Amino acid sequence: MTKGVLWRPSPNHSERAAGKPVDILLLHYTDMASADAAIAWLTTPESKVSCHYVVAEDGTVTQLVDEARRAWHAGVSSWKGETDINSRSIGVEIANYGHDHGYPDFPDVQIAAVIDLARDICARHRISREHVLAHSDVAPMRKRDPGEKFPWGRLAAAGIGHFIEPEPISGGRFLAPGEAGEPVSALQAMLAYYGYGLEITGVYDAATEAVVTAFQRHFRPERVDGIADRSTIATLHRLASSLG
Repeated sequence: MTKGVLWRPSPNHSERAAGKPVDILLLHYTDMASADAAIAWLTTPESKVSCHYVVAEDGTVTQLVDEARRAWHAGVSSWKGETDINSRSIGVEIANYGHDHGYPDFPDVQIAAVIDLARDICARHRISREHVLAHSDVAPMRKRDPGEKFPWGRLAAAGIGHFIEPEPISGGRFLAPGEAGEPVSALQAMLAYYGYGLEITGVYDAATEAVVTAFQRHFRPERVDGIADRSTIATLHRLASSLG
């Protein structure tokens, strides 16, 4: 149990895969009415889901699974070719109603608690800034959390996560679903280079739209529409160029 947090053990965990480092911090929202409701679900054997920590709206942090164990939070997912994200990650659920239930802003006290927790986790596991990820980053076809209202810039200012100020939205050439050709291949290649699980087909298909949408939720949240406009592409290039 991590110091300074509550402990509500979940039975839903397993051994981490041998030889895989813990090098990802994966952030979610609960998509439930309250932190208590989420904790009840995540500690119920029938749910077959769990996470390592839940951060309530008032900043209370509850640990459900020991960090040495593999919590069940990522589901079918991929990042930089790795598909067993659960074995590689610490999962943190942040209490929020989610997109289907009004999607309120995250309270300041809650984000302050997330920052403190994330700073501690990243320091102990030596998690790099570019490996602090959204659930939607690793599962873009299925997930939207923690969403475009999550203040990634505030975390980055505290030294957590890879983030740059997004390129301002403006006019100019854009790529959209249904298009095909070398510019689409280049976009897909850059997204895959950054880490997204995306095949380079040269066709702006549903998977590409989902990945662009996930990228926007995390890195260009002012407009989330799945269209790779000039702002989205420029932000992606700057992020990719700053890796390493």
